[in-house]
Parts: sequence; C-alpha cells; structure tokens
Amino acid sequence: MIQRFIELGEGYSDLYELIDLAKAQQDRVAFLLSLQTTVKDRNVVSLAVILKPTDPGKFQPIYVCREGVPDPEKTPNKRFEMFEQLAKEIDKNIIPLQVKPSNFFAEKELYYQHLIGILRMNRYLPPLS
Repeated sequence: MIQRFIELGEGYSDLYELIDLAKAQQDRVAFLLSLQTTVKDRNVVSLAVILKPTDPGKFQPIYVCREGVPDPEKTPNKRFEMFEQLAKEIDKNIIPLQVKPSNFFAEKELYYQHLIGILRMNRYLPPLS
C-alpha cells in the first residue's frame, strides 16, 4: 500500500478544494485531522483529510492544507469553522493531534514521513502490507 500526503497549499483558497474533495468523496473519507503546531510563535493548524485506500491499487491519499490556518482555540476563524461544518455534513469527527512544525525538518518529505509514522502508530493509517 502506498500512503502519501498531497499538499494543496497552506489553507487559504485551497481550503475550498480540500472541503470539496471530501464532499465529493464522502464514502471514501476515513478521518478528518487538525494537526496543531507552533510556527514562528504562531499557533496554527494543518487541516487534513485521509481517504480510504483505492481498490484496486491500494493508494491512500492524505490531502492537507499545511500550517496556514490559525489555531481556533487561540483565534476563532472562519476557515476552521468551514472545516467543522464539513465534519457535521459528512458525519465525521475532527481528530486533533499535536505535531512538530514542518520547519523542524530539513525537507518537507521527512516531515510527511514523520506524520505518516504518527498516524500509523495511532491507527489512523493501516500498516504497510
């Protein structure tokens, strides 16, 4: 199985695409995530949608808007409210996770590998088969 993050942007206008992807493929949505972190003294979240693996092909995408949405616990904002509305519409909970910021890693790919490890450990992603 191939599990891969697909970065749409940082959560500005690309958030609309993330929400539309989830609505269009409601039957494939496995989890909605809010990855909380601090970047340059700002509390932010990455919003992500984990889809179920394709069959055939066994490809599991994780669509993400990385570190561009203010943390709603510190700064209520319309973008996070839209993600909450999506969760209600498709009857899913938003899973909050505290993670390291992407700038902690030398490369974005290492950051995403780290997140995949965390998601597997917490059983939000199945182990490789």
